[in-house]
Order: sequence, then C-alpha cells, then structure tokens
Amino acid sequence: MDKFAIKKRKVPGDWKSERRAGGGRESKPDPDLSDPARGEGNPESFGNDAGGGAGGPGPPPPLTLLSTDVRPVWRHVAAEGLDCDYAVIFTRSEADDIFLRLEEELEYFSGDLSRVQVYGKWYQIPRKQVAHGDPRLTYKYSGVTLSPKPWLPVLERIRERVRETTGHVFNFVLINRYQDGKDHIGEHRDDERELEQGSPIASVSFGASRDFVFRHGSARGGGSRRRQGRLEPIKLLLEHGGLLLMNHPTNVHWYHSLPVRKRVLAPRVNLTFRKVLRLSKN
Repeated sequence: MDKFAIKKRKVPGDWKSERRAGGGRESKPDPDLSDPARGEGNPESFGNDAGGGAGGPGPPPPLTLLSTDVRPVWRHVAAEGLDCDYAVIFTRSEADDIFLRLEEELEYFSGDLSRVQVYGKWYQIPRKQVAHGDPRLTYKYSGVTLSPKPWLPVLERIRERVRETTGHVFNFVLINRYQDGKDHIGEHRDDERELEQGSPIASVSFGASRDFVFRHGSARGGGSRRRQGRLEPIKLLLEHGGLLLMNHPTNVHWYHSLPVRKRVLAPRVNLTFRKVLRLSKN
C-alpha cells in the first residue's frame, strides 16, 4: 500500500473547480511534498511592504477579491485517517492586496491572551495571535479562553471566497502571524469540544511559503507504534493565497505543526476558519 496518495479531484459540495485531463489518477510521491526553494531563502515582496504593520508606506489600495481569474486545481492528500484538500484560491495580485490589508488592520492579542498553558506551565506563544468571529462565541484551548473580535471587511471577503470555493460557511477564524521562520507552532490537534463535530477546518495562508507537517498520533513519543510505510510524517508547502482544507477525521488521528525554518526571512499570516458551537454554561 502507498504511504499516502495525492491526486487532483472534484471536491465535495458546491465546489466549482473542474478536474483537468488526467487529473483523476493517483500518484505515488515521496512524503515530502514541499519545494524548499519556494519556502525558504530571501524574503519575498508582498505588495509594497513585506514587513507590514505600523510605520509602513500608508494604507494599502482598495481591496478587490471577487476575481474570476482563479480556477482552483485541487490536490487531494490522503493517508490512513488523513483526508485533506489543497489549492491556491487567490491570484497573486489578490493575495498581495489581502496580505497588506491584514498587516494594516489586524490588532493581535497581548498579555495573558498571548500565552498558553502546557503541562501546568505558562509559555509565551512564538507568534502573534488574534480571533475574529460571530458574537457570543468562545473558544478554549491550552488554558486560554478566546472571545472573538468582530469581523473585519477583509476577513469577511476571505471567508466568502472560502465559502464559494468549498461550500462551507464558518463563523470563527483564528489568525496567527509568523514574523519569520523562527516563529512556529508545535504539534497539536484541533479537537476542542467547541468545534462542530465532523466539520472541516479551512486554513488560508498569505505571505511567505512555509512547511506544514502532519504526524500520526501513533508515531509520536518514545513508545510509538510505527507501521512500516504508512505512518511517516507528511509535509506540505503552504503557499501565498493557498487553502488547505482539513477534513474529518484528520484531526482525530493526525497532529500538525509549522516547524522552525531559519532560512525563511519574510512574514506569514495564516487564518484557520472553523465552525464553533455556542455551548451552554454548566
């Protein structure tokens, strides 16, 4: 059996991509699907100000997202208990505009909301983070309870593109900003009880391309149970304007991370759209 399969396909629901000629056949790639030359090295220039934020050259130009120039070509990534789809869903010019808008408008959490609890100890997260979403939602993870800020127009437009592309409507987005390749996120699963059971998570990236690594739960730790040829880590390159859809049951069986890549010098903003339930307080 293959270590995992990757193929182009029509994705489920109201998805508007079309399979290209020969796109339905499975291939047998190496587990490392990334291209280091695209994800590392000198910083890329995204719009007018790759650094973004305060002190930039002024507000970005008006944002135009509803372009018909992109016809997503989907790659389906599958392994035992892993089901994901990946495509670039924004043109380069759209992605540049969005990146500048995010850098200009997002205000990240600070203080206690910029820390997480791991095995009873508190740590500063090695990145910036903020949440936006519908009113009266809360999201808890690693000892922190997040109440989302209201939707911004740029976030609503990205969410609308995700809806048009996948058929899924999300009510919450967790946003992480990575200053460079030293900023990272460790292995984890998005399996909090606030998440709607069986719902996918849509991860949209802008800025520097970064490696994204899946590791099966049974392959972690010193006492791991490794089955030859099946549970090797799977690495993808998440590109500027790309969407990774993590379908059920991926987050049940597989951990994911964004590891340190010291050669990456440019910033990256990642948005993970989720369906969050309003849980009654007990």
